[in-house]
Amino acid sequence: MSEQAQPGFELAAPLRADCHVLGRLPLCHVLLMNKAEVPWFILVPETEVIELCDLSVEMQTRLQGEINLLSRFVRGQFEITKLNVAAIGNIVAQMHIHIIGRHPRDPWWPNVAWGQTSAGGYDTARVSEIATRLAEQFGDALQAA
Repeated sequence: MSEQAQPGFELAAPLRADCHVLGRLPLCHVLLMNKAEVPWFILVPETEVIELCDLSVEMQTRLQGEINLLSRFVRGQFEITKLNVAAIGNIVAQMHIHIIGRHPRDPWWPNVAWGQTSAGGYDTARVSEIATRLAEQFGDALQAA
């Protein structure tokens, strides 16, 4: 399978429904899960490849670089104790990587964040604030959504 950016690429419907699209890095779309309990970001590489192991070493390296950038952003911008980084994909097959900042005060600690019911999402002002901070940190590397 090709791992290049796909003409007509679209984010999977469940990701569009559950997240705010914040922008695009050179490889990945950057999403914010609409669960305000924890800083929960998702990177979606623009590829038709589903499994990480099927990416070329070069693309794996580029993806890991973007995971590291976003992980450092989460660690630097939010009060967290632990980063959870995972590519599960049982419900949404499209390759996507979750980067979640966790801390003992979050309502789901120490259990997994996946499948938990949210008390509420982000308001527009908070999404805008997070998007602005992301743009400030990533500069030209982050393109508008």
